Amino acid sequence: MDKLRRVLGGQDEEDQGGLTEILDASTLSYSTRFKCFIACFACGVLSSILGTALLFLPKGTQLFAVFYTLGNVAALLSTCFLMGPLKQLKRMFEPTRLLATCVMLLCLILTLCSVFWWQKKGLAILFCILQFLAMSWYSISYIPFARDAVMKCFTTCLN
Repeated sequence: MDKLRRVLGGQDEEDQGGLTEILDASTLSYSTRFKCFIACFACGVLSSILGTALLFLPKGTQLFAVFYTLGNVAALLSTCFLMGPLKQLKRMFEPTRLLATCVMLLCLILTLCSVFWWQKKGLAILFCILQFLAMSWYSISYIPFARDAVMKCFTTCLN
């Protein structure tokens, strides 16, 4: 039925390979996708909040970095329920989001490296802040003209 809708809708029917068909052929309804998105996003937010609460415990910096990073990853992966994993990956690496995506992924990795291998607590917190900023910049790229509004607001505040 989907193939018929695509052909009648004017979408090109091309052989994309077996993996693409498996990833795109979801049997979830839109309401189930939305519920899964909300659940995964909520788990991500709760994980980030839990990480922040654990910051002040002994070994709290390591727990903070891990939970905060896992929270951001869960929030990022939650959008796969809305649009599918392949479409999400394609949109993540579009030219308008490429820099924010690369900075965000790099900060995710550097946060964990700084807390486990380099043993630098301050650096881990700095990378978590950069994660937040990169994730915010990435997220607002989906809202039309939001980046322009934020840039205008900051330039107005700085002048």
